Amino acid sequence: MKIRLIAVGAIASLALAGCATSPGYSNGGNYGGNSGGGYDNGYNQNRCNDCGIVTRINTVASGRTAPTATGAILGGLVGAVAGHEISDHTGGSKGNQNIAAVAGAVGGALAGNKIQQNVTGNSYDIQVRMDDGRVIMVNQKDLGGIRENTYVRVVNGRVVLR
Repeated sequence: MKIRLIAVGAIASLALAGCATSPGYSNGGNYGGNSGGGYDNGYNQNRCNDCGIVTRINTVASGRTAPTATGAILGGLVGAVAGHEISDHTGGSKGNQNIAAVAGAVGGALAGNKIQQNVTGNSYDIQVRMDDGRVIMVNQKDLGGIRENTYVRVVNGRVVLR
């Protein structure tokens, strides 16, 4: 038992050591100093090409409306029927069918409510001044803690906190 614990600890230590990185010191392969402008002190190596500062956030109304609980009600109905039918076709008892129907109703209501929010909810135009001077605009449904003057990163067309 102790040998297994030691082995797991050693493997974990090696895995973590493999993740460690050395500092970004580089002088462009010129170890004797600056000759011919090939000297790089590592400053630009750590620059983030997809990072910037949020300069403006505008709310964009979707223009779509629906009664408040429509998504939850429809999702709950569909989920209840689906849960009951799945349990019925897999040979579940009457009690299991009822439990499956309730679980399906809850899951369907949550899913329906989220779908309704995505369809009818507002979105946000987020303007970001990138580190390289570009200004980009990204539209997304949620802010996720992003505010103006926040340092962010643009990943796959979404603005996320850095």
